[in-house]
Amino acid sequence: PTGNFGDILAGYYSKRMGLPVGDLIVATNENDILHRFFTKGEYHREDIQQTISPSMDICVSSNFERYLYHLAGDDSQTLANWMSAFESTGKLTITGKKLDEARAEFKSARADTAATLDIIKKYHAEHNYMLCPHAAVGVSAIHQLNTANSATVSLATAHFAKFGDAVAMAVDPLPEIPPELSSLWTMDTRKSDCPNDAAVVQAFMERRIEERMESEKAGDKKKKQLRQFVGLSIAVGLVAVAVSMLKKRR
Repeated sequence: PTGNFGDILAGYYSKRMGLPVGDLIVATNENDILHRFFTKGEYHREDIQQTISPSMDICVSSNFERYLYHLAGDDSQTLANWMSAFESTGKLTITGKKLDEARAEFKSARADTAATLDIIKKYHAEHNYMLCPHAAVGVSAIHQLNTANSATVSLATAHFAKFGDAVAMAVDPLPEIPPELSSLWTMDTRKSDCPNDAAVVQAFMERRIEERMESEKAGDKKKKQLRQFVGLSIAVGLVAVAVSMLKKRR
């Protein structure tokens, strides 16, 4: 599953480096700019639709330009022209041999909310496995493309409990949530409010980093003191044992 074309780009690089894999499958939700590109050659910006897989609710994929560089024949000027046109019009259309090349490297599918919920329900009923909404988009894609088999790897993305309200639309009641996750709901929340000002946020981050570094230094000092104390205790103990043994010999 992808929104920003990150993991799938890593797969593309790995394949180019020699990883023995076959098809690379791009799976999107309703925000399907990548699916539209690989099926019709249309990388056209559209408004974002809110879905149950929010990490994929992206109208422009930030890593896709990296792949386009290779599609452009590793020609930075061609890529610059493409991206300049896209920035000014919101549209990049690839046709002909370049589109054929892209299609040869990637397959794609689109899973809307209904399809995502269907696959979550199916896998829970048939395999007793709970998919999170993002992982479900990927699994839906391999079923749509008839590539769901023992040789296909679909990347999972998160535990379903992170998206409880969404998955409850498919499976109710939900399976028991592991205590490592359920305990988070009762823990104290720490937060800091900053105004919408880059300089203020930067200063805040620098201050927090300095505080953490000072805290780590203090912790290292305490650890050093503890090691010295333990070492001294051992030495005193050894001396005491030695003295005791000498007394016995006398």
